[in-house]
Amino acid sequence: MEVVAVIDFETTGLSPAQGDRATEIAAVILENGKVVDRYQSLMNAGVRIPSFIEGLTGISDAMIRKAPPAAEVMQEVSDFVGDYPLIAHNASFDCKFWDAELARIQRSRQQEFVCSLLLSRRLLPLAPSHKLSVLVEYASLPIAGRYHRALADAEMAASLLVRLLEELQDRHKVNDVSIELLRRIQRTPKNQVDKCLAQQRGQAVAVL
Repeated sequence: MEVVAVIDFETTGLSPAQGDRATEIAAVILENGKVVDRYQSLMNAGVRIPSFIEGLTGISDAMIRKAPPAAEVMQEVSDFVGDYPLIAHNASFDCKFWDAELARIQRSRQQEFVCSLLLSRRLLPLAPSHKLSVLVEYASLPIAGRYHRALADAEMAASLLVRLLEELQDRHKVNDVSIELLRRIQRTPKNQVDKCLAQQRGQAVAVL
């Protein structure tokens, strides 16, 4: 599979459209199943951290006051990931904040997101839940740190992605896994996934 960037945001709430802002971001570069580079930073958007968010993440107003400006962080992390395909767990959430924070520095996203949550629903259908913490336990993945901190969550999402790639290769016998295939799988209804992967195997045989 291509080199990808796995990202995770911590935020003040659920929606930038409602005035919520990012408080922390992390990105890890995944190459050949290994994390080869990392970026992490708190980010000061000049907003107050709600008490329940502080309880969830451990990120406080005092920590944010010492953090670099959000605009500076977004310039750095945008340069860090470049044109690599973007992966996130529950990507619809991270995508909204990525786009909103980029727009504040007059930048825009060029690449599509792949969602490891959607992929896990299709490739690990027997998991009791598809929350990241549950999947990490279900798949016996390493715990990289405190949940709801950006770098730990990005690292664990990267580990989950590697596990999903192994599922495709070992269980479904799909050896040539591309970002385009992952996008196709996440768009496919769950009851049609086997058919989608059978078509992929047939295409690979035809090429050979």
